[in-house]
Amino acid sequence: MSETTDRITLIRERLAVLEPVSLDIQDDSHLHAGHEGSKNGAGHYRVHIVASCFVGLNPVARHRLVYHHLQDLIPYPIHALALDAQAPK
Repeated sequence: MSETTDRITLIRERLAVLEPVSLDIQDDSHLHAGHEGSKNGAGHYRVHIVASCFVGLNPVARHRLVYHHLQDLIPYPIHALALDAQAPK
């Protein structure tokens, strides 16, 4: 397995506790080559997550919930996280 695959698997495992209906994780690190935060090997990720636990929560509360489950992975191996957290429609 590649380092990218391992990190995406780790993020997916951490967010599984939120019981997502949909979860898409992309590694955008290649778009940030040379960026200060990338120099130590940390990555840039884009996460789109849809989960019932977000119903009734505002966007800030949704993001806090996701970050709570990933907090020990920041700033390494996650340097940056673009997050779209939605409740099912």
